[in-house]
Amino acid sequence: MKKLVIGVDIGGINTAFGLVDEKGDLYAESVISTKKYPYIDDYPAYVADLCSAMRAMTESVSFEFELIGIGIGAPNANYHKGTVETPANLWKFRPEETNCDESRRIFPLADDVSKCFGGVKTLITNDANAATIGEMVYGNAKGMKDFIMITLGTGLGSGFVANGEMIYGHDGFAGEFGHIIVERNGRECGCGRRGCLEAYVSATGIKRTAFDLMAKMSAPSRLRGIAFEDFDSSMISAAAEAGDPIALEAFRYTGELLGHALADAVTITSPEAIFLFGGLSKAGKLLFDPTRWYMEENMLSVFKNKVKLLPSGIQGKNAAILGSSALIWQQQQ
Repeated sequence: MKKLVIGVDIGGINTAFGLVDEKGDLYAESVISTKKYPYIDDYPAYVADLCSAMRAMTESVSFEFELIGIGIGAPNANYHKGTVETPANLWKFRPEETNCDESRRIFPLADDVSKCFGGVKTLITNDANAATIGEMVYGNAKGMKDFIMITLGTGLGSGFVANGEMIYGHDGFAGEFGHIIVERNGRECGCGRRGCLEAYVSATGIKRTAFDLMAKMSAPSRLRGIAFEDFDSSMISAAAEAGDPIALEAFRYTGELLGHALADAVTITSPEAIFLFGGLSKAGKLLFDPTRWYMEENMLSVFKNKVKLLPSGIQGKNAAILGSSALIWQQQQ
């Protein structure tokens, strides 16, 4: 009987999930709304809706199979405990609440989902770690024992693999590379600190950089006529491809900061490769070329020209589902 895994990707707007085999082939997929359940007391209804939708998906498959596990990628997920802990954009306090004890925002999601499916093995990790494991199981990191994954979306996530194992740390939250400080007292970050790498190197960060540059530079730019609310990083990529000086400088500066940070990361884990994943990485050489140059320029000599900077091999619309399903498949290998 064929063995399948459910991969679940929980985002702030929607939760996507699908049935995946060991080769990464997707047999069915579906989605429910996450934003429909914004508050703490909505969490039980969210779990019920998710489990019901996943059951319906499994019943839609025309052949018999064995469900061997469920892998979940979610913000602020703790792999060790199976929990989602104080997520920024999920299951928040109601505006009128006075008891805002953050311990109330620790959700035993892995156990709750497992119970819905008769105790089937359920593992959870954060979305960047899920993408990292997906790269190892399905992507360009197959066979690699030491590598780093950098996910470049609205924020900057990361996953670190050493000797073939994810580095989770003692509390399950290791690998927050997006929140290393690259400029003391710099830009305010969503985490509440200032100068984090994420505030500069992400889709949001490069947008802020472009507006900073338009204030500092007098060069003409097609970006100047776009309102901040209508702006996104794909517009910067398109402008850079057309030779726009502001857009090109935005990518150079972004690559400089990322390259410097990656050179420092290499000194700690000595990876074989670093993978860039997510929307901003789709800019290709606009991002890769300056990042690679500044990384090598600032690399400790013993590491120079040894670390590959590569695109993800699981880039695509189902990457998050594949990544979360890989949590289970990795343990089957």
